[in-house]
This record gives sequence, C-alpha cells and structure tokens, in this order.
Amino acid sequence: MSKVPSLPYVEIIRALQRDGWTVVRQRGSHIRLQKRIGNELLKITVPAHRPVKRSTLSHILKQARLEVDRFLELV
Repeated sequence: MSKVPSLPYVEIIRALQRDGWTVVRQRGSHIRLQKRIGNELLKITVPAHRPVKRSTLSHILKQARLEVDRFLELV
C-alpha cells in the first residue's frame, strides 16, 4: 500500500470528481462533495488548504471508501 501524499485541495477534488464525486457547495474554506453508491448517499468535506495534511487526506479517503493506490491513479 502506498503512502498518503500531501496535495493541494484542487488536485484532491479533481481526482475525486474523476471517481464520480460532485461538488455540492462551498462554504468558506470547506468544499462539500457527494456521491451516490446504490441507495446510499456518501458525503465528504475537503478543506481548501494548500497543501491538505496527509492525515486529513487519509480520513477523507476513508470516508470516500477509496484505497490510496486507487486515489493515486486518479490524481
């Protein structure tokens, strides 16, 4: 398993959009995305930071149900 990178929020959001996530809204420095999987609606929040901390990105990927290797393919 690869190490979680430290990336700017723009790249993270672009990668998540390639995975089917849509930006719903932005409030201040937080961007809200959502994705429907079956009959379940997943929601995640990405902070607009440059760069987003590795630990924060790790939590985001866990909530998005994305493996690090899969995420790195999307980046």
